[in-house]
Amino acid sequence: MSELFPKYRPSWETEQHRELRRHAAEFLRKESVPNQERWDEQHMVDREFWNKAGDAGLLGLDLPEEFGGAGGDFGLQMVVQEELIHVLNTALGFSVHAPIVSHYIQSYGTTEQRERWLPGIISGDLVLAIAMTEPGTGSDLQAITTTARREGDHYVINGSKTFISNGTHCDLLVIVAKTDPSQGAAGVSLIVAEVNDLPGFERGRVLKKLGQPGQDTRELFFSDMRVPVVNLLGGQEGMGFYQLMEQLGRERLTAAIACAALAETAVLAAVDYAKQREAFGRPLIKFQNTKFVLAECKTEAFAIRSLVDNCVQQYIDGDNDAVSASMAKLYAAEQSDKIVDRCLQIFGGYGYMMDYPIAQMYAASRPNRIYGGTSEIMKEIISRAL
Repeated sequence: MSELFPKYRPSWETEQHRELRRHAAEFLRKESVPNQERWDEQHMVDREFWNKAGDAGLLGLDLPEEFGGAGGDFGLQMVVQEELIHVLNTALGFSVHAPIVSHYIQSYGTTEQRERWLPGIISGDLVLAIAMTEPGTGSDLQAITTTARREGDHYVINGSKTFISNGTHCDLLVIVAKTDPSQGAAGVSLIVAEVNDLPGFERGRVLKKLGQPGQDTRELFFSDMRVPVVNLLGGQEGMGFYQLMEQLGRERLTAAIACAALAETAVLAAVDYAKQREAFGRPLIKFQNTKFVLAECKTEAFAIRSLVDNCVQQYIDGDNDAVSASMAKLYAAEQSDKIVDRCLQIFGGYGYMMDYPIAQMYAASRPNRIYGGTSEIMKEIISRAL
């Protein structure tokens, strides 16, 4: 667990989780930290890093052993997500690949689909992405315009997507498309495209973001792209919207725990800086204002941690509550963003310099209130249960 709360143990954490935490931290220290500046400059991780993560056993932690996974629980995935945040790795699209998209395959894939794809997903030979967002459509997934028209044994797919994480390296792409545009949400299906050398598939430009420069976020285009009908996820048309809604709680918990880890990392960095930096002849930590700000930030970080861990335990217990997941994502994203901002202030002018990790955290924190469902969408979901 975070050094910020050395005596705290979440209810879901076992010795297996703690052993994995040590393993993941050591792997990332050796294989990630020395390369992160270069990855930021090239706007993507090295392709072989996915295979290294697979070899280290980090990509299939709660997937079945028969396909090469560890057969563990959701908490194992969350441990790796936290450790990535602790070393400030925002380049690897782990959350998209492992906790999120792999479970669309595991949960809805046919036996043949799982046998065909899961081993490569777990080894890192097949990198995953999911294409939901379109240039004119964000949170309103019912309004997507990408179409998949059946023509014999293939779907002919036309449309475009944007803000696609793992857009450079993805080998398998789960596409949200309308197989029957006349049916609204009931006409949405998920189709898995094996995109390497696929005619009609085009990777657009790498998007320049406010933060997370190492993440290969791209536009994607489909022009009469033909995908076999057997790649329809689950084997039945019109189930896509239901599948998306069922999995979004998992995605939001993954985002929430990343926010919790980010808040803790920011407070630790600010405390360390305040102890070393002097002003008017004494360390910043000796000033009452500094101490009080950090005390408030630590308390808020613990509140985030407690809420998120409760929801993770709930998920592990088999109770996938969309409202609770939305509350965790809303609170964690909003409050961690405030914590990072207040911690940056302690650094003064140096907090504005990208050479300092706190500046990188500040840039990386802001999209947490947007992706996986905006804060406004989270409030809408929560309010329905009032």
